Amino acid sequence: MIVLQESAVAQTINFIPRKFVLGNSYNIIIVNESTNTEVYNVNTTDVAEELYYNTYTAVFPVKQDFYYMLTIKDGTEVIFKDKVFSTNQVINTYSVNDNEYIKNTIANDFIII
Repeated sequence: MIVLQESAVAQTINFIPRKFVLGNSYNIIIVNESTNTEVYNVNTTDVAEELYYNTYTAVFPVKQDFYYMLTIKDGTEVIFKDKVFSTNQVINTYSVNDNEYIKNTIANDFIII
């Protein structure tokens, strides 16, 4: 799963494609899973090749707390597919209940007769 932030700053995604040819034009599509609408669709040659993986940097128009499906195609062939989650929380301390959960305090006093 790829984690992105709702931000106007460029972010980088790292991925390992099924195949890669440097210089080819790749179609990068991001679809909102809740509304099933495309939020990002770009043809690009800006996919960089690292030692064992590839990277792509762009400003992604994602909204916080939504899931997306990322698809990267080489022509009509799908070379990478993954789920994207958008959050502005720090990943190391991410909590589903951030600022919402209130701990229920109960006195667990047992009387043994």
